[in-house]
Amino acid sequence: MNKDKIIKSDAAPNEVPFTMTRVLLVDDQPIVAEAIRRMLVTEENLEYHYCTDPARAIAEAVEFQPTVILQDLVMPDIDGMMLLRFFRANPETKNIPIIVMSSKEDPKIKSEAFELQASDYLVKIPDKIELIARVRAHTRSYLAHLQRDEAYRALHDMQIELEKTNKELQRLTSLDGLTGIANRRRFDEYLDQEWMRAARGNKVVSLILMDIDHFKTYNDNYGHQGGDEVLRRVAQAIDQGTNRPGDLAARYGGEEFAIILPDTDPDGAEIVAEKIRQSVEKLGIPHAHSSAADYVTISMGVASVIPREGILPSMLIVAADEALYEAKHTGRNRFVNAHDVKKAGAMLKKNAKEAQEKPLAESEVKPAKKKNVKDKVKILRTG
Repeated sequence: MNKDKIIKSDAAPNEVPFTMTRVLLVDDQPIVAEAIRRMLVTEENLEYHYCTDPARAIAEAVEFQPTVILQDLVMPDIDGMMLLRFFRANPETKNIPIIVMSSKEDPKIKSEAFELQASDYLVKIPDKIELIARVRAHTRSYLAHLQRDEAYRALHDMQIELEKTNKELQRLTSLDGLTGIANRRRFDEYLDQEWMRAARGNKVVSLILMDIDHFKTYNDNYGHQGGDEVLRRVAQAIDQGTNRPGDLAARYGGEEFAIILPDTDPDGAEIVAEKIRQSVEKLGIPHAHSSAADYVTISMGVASVIPREGILPSMLIVAADEALYEAKHTGRNRFVNAHDVKKAGAMLKKNAKEAQEKPLAESEVKPAKKKNVKDKVKILRTG
């Protein structure tokens, strides 16, 4: 590249400073290049380069990164109009102002040049004052364009970073600080979300509520630090027991956990529950003060429903909670399906009703028998 630096620039290579004017002349005549140089030599904050080979013009423009290109329209090998097309087709030079120079004032040539997106037109060799004025004006416009693009890029980068920060903040506010899985707030949000989605698609939603067996006794005997470790390990076993990305494991409160299983029928929910029960059991965490086993175990209640008008998410929670109560009441370290609890309750209600309606002989009415009926009614109410 032929160069004649009018003012030294402190800018790094391939970096246009927003105050520097850089002029690239593409002309095969050295006499023209020298004449332009002399016009610009006294100008401050200006750097001037020239290229006599039009075949090298694109490469040199990419390297030099001018703020204005002065280009002859009549050159050997490559027509000036064709070179103008090349500049505008290249992503790195398409926006640089191009002042075309011709030896004559021809309206047809001017028209064609402007159609090819020339920025300006001068008859060479131009007047010094006019040349400098046009170079400075186009430079200011181009640098303003660069600054605006840079501001847009910076704003775009800031928006992306802000979105990342907001997502991370949302993720952190949705997690339980101790166990690292979803917290109660996230559980409530997700249940409402999946409830509405299931209602629209007529899909079933299943819920598993679970409780660490005799956790208070564990805390009392092994200390709260040991209890926290149990919560963490059990939470991870529960989280790893979910099968699909749409399943959500959450800490429901204290030693209670929950799993929301969208589009999962009762049989599928029972499979997940048993898998998790076994996973917790296999942790083998000693619990010498449990009536369920010699190690930490969990009890679970499973409930499933297709959301309908008049049915609320809270009803699904109540059903799973009642099934969980039944699992603990019948020995712990197991799961109970709310559907089975409902069937058992209906059967007990039927038996109680039949027992009340059936006439009994005086000899058959025994205190023990009466007590049995009361017990059934009591179980029905608690179930």
